[in-house]
Amino acid sequence: MHNASSIADCRGTPRVFEDPRLLRHAVVEAQRQGAKVGLVPTMGALHEGHLSLVDACRSACDVTVASIFVNPTQFGPREDLASYPRSLPRDLQLLAERGCQLAFVPEAESMYGPRHDTYVDVGAAARGWEGAIRPTHFRGVATVVLKLFHIIPADCAFFGQKDYQQTVVVKQMAADLDVPIEIRVLPTVRESDGLAMSSRNAYLTPDQRAVAPRLWESLQLAQSLFDAGVRDADRIQRAMQASLAAEPQLELQYVACFAEGTLCEVERLDAPTIVALAARLGATRLIDNHRLA
Repeated sequence: MHNASSIADCRGTPRVFEDPRLLRHAVVEAQRQGAKVGLVPTMGALHEGHLSLVDACRSACDVTVASIFVNPTQFGPREDLASYPRSLPRDLQLLAERGCQLAFVPEAESMYGPRHDTYVDVGAAARGWEGAIRPTHFRGVATVVLKLFHIIPADCAFFGQKDYQQTVVVKQMAADLDVPIEIRVLPTVRESDGLAMSSRNAYLTPDQRAVAPRLWESLQLAQSLFDAGVRDADRIQRAMQASLAAEPQLELQYVACFAEGTLCEVERLDAPTIVALAARLGATRLIDNHRLA
């Protein structure tokens, strides 16, 4: 067993844990010796968006733990659980290059026992938008995040802004259940053409990949209208819808304007607002959002 200082100072490949109990012991022992521990939860297939969270965690904490777990409970019956990209050796190498000290790579059987029957219902935050399209998704997200928070009782946990509704759900769950972990949300990381980085971008064909930046262009259109003084949410949403409708390969699922930090839709953008959207491009769902203030 490494002590806290040796974990904080270690270089090279992260120490890999599959057993939740052993990892929890290592984290608690590091904290007992004064280390600040941060958690970056992921489903693997890491990209620069994930790695920006690792960088932020490394800057803020003595010990960085990244979890890599394709969580089956957040996938619907006709979703892409079986085909979700998995690249563990590459992921561990990327984590090593960013100085991540500990990696949690459990099997599904160690996270969900044969008689597992307890789930987290987050309520209204999980019901609309993504929750309406993927009805069991946020139940699975909230459940696995709470389990990770128990296994890895970190001081803070890092999430990306791209999954805006997920960040609201996680914060609601942590507040309601008195989870003593600070939730930090970092900006979306984008490709050079504006497409939000996502593991699912790997599903896109070359033709679809050329179309995908239209989502960011529609969000930039919202920014332009806002900069020009437009504050009517419906006008902004209709302009975005018209822009996206001009691309026949895109099937828009929703555009919404939320008061920042909430899932309360607004009619006027008189305070910081998140404009969020989702669209299907072929078999791939893409989501994105942007802050207007």
